[in-house]
Amino acid sequence: MTDLVIRPAASADLSHLLDLYRHLDAEDTRCPPGVAVDVFERFRRYDGSAILIGLIGEAMVASCTIVVIPNLTRGGMPYALIENVVTHGDCRGQGFGKAILAAAVERAWAQGCYKAMLMTGSKKPETLAFYAAAGFEASKTGFQVRRLPPRAE
Repeated sequence: MTDLVIRPAASADLSHLLDLYRHLDAEDTRCPPGVAVDVFERFRRYDGSAILIGLIGEAMVASCTIVVIPNLTRGGMPYALIENVVTHGDCRGQGFGKAILAAAVERAWAQGCYKAMLMTGSKKPETLAFYAAAGFEASKTGFQVRRLPPRAE
């Protein structure tokens, strides 16, 4: 675990990042390369936000996305939304997911956020226990309107 390096993704990481996302949902439609480059560059310009990656040597083993959202309540303090939390299937249970989430929360605090939140559609006890062990609490009720169907469990 001490060899894990966490940093924001760079353009050169994009192909490996898209490969890692297969471990989030193998059936998900892969973002086409040209679209991925455009989306990634737009995202990098979104102030305070990042796609964090965790590396062991050259191998990308974990990632999550943090978006810092401006806010006119809470004295103007922003909040953070964490999405696309994924650990390579061969690397789960080694603390990489918790480490990437801790880095995302640390980034949220550094950006002056008053809270960092995430949602999961999973009902799996081990997934819910993972988020609780990473310091997140199930304290809100989430609602959504979807254009695409949820991921399969």
